Amino acid sequence: MYYPEPISKLIDSFTKLPGIGPKTAVRLAFFVLNMKEEDVLDFAKALVSAKRELTHCHICGNITDQDPCFICQDQSRDQSVICVVQDPKDVIAMEKMREYNGLYHILNGAISPIDGIGPEDINVPSLLDRLKDERVTELILATNPNVEGEATAMYISRLVKPSGIKTTRIAHGLPMGGDLEYADEVTLSKALEGRREL
Repeated sequence: MYYPEPISKLIDSFTKLPGIGPKTAVRLAFFVLNMKEEDVLDFAKALVSAKRELTHCHICGNITDQDPCFICQDQSRDQSVICVVQDPKDVIAMEKMREYNGLYHILNGAISPIDGIGPEDINVPSLLDRLKDERVTELILATNPNVEGEATAMYISRLVKPSGIKTTRIAHGLPMGGDLEYADEVTLSKALEGRREL
């Protein structure tokens, strides 16, 4: 089916978003056409504003509208611990928990040789610079529990080991409310590795 050019461009724009296929893009485009013009303009302004006004914190790599970000500016946080995560969404997940009060370092990716992403393509050099601060005594590696995340954690731990900074990895295993019979072998293996005494 052929659409007028403005609709075709809008559909094409939506298909560039992750997880949006052609049918969903058509549905979204027609939804936008039925919105009030004022709401469409606000939506467009929000897109442009997010793109223009957000930057990466020069200290931790988090997305922010002020540099340094509010977490790096907060002197009440524990300056001796840095939690390394893959992307800014991971920081939000950790902050929602309200259990962690240290600093963060966002890699903005993970090592993935298949995708041509090496250590130089993610935010590792600035992490090593941060570890020169003598206040830092522990590095928590909270990369995703997949092949890329594990490779990234191992790579960073090997780099950090000579410095003597304590390097830990977040535990992986069965989720609360999960059933053993539905867990895969890798998850069960990680759960056994991370067991603790009661």
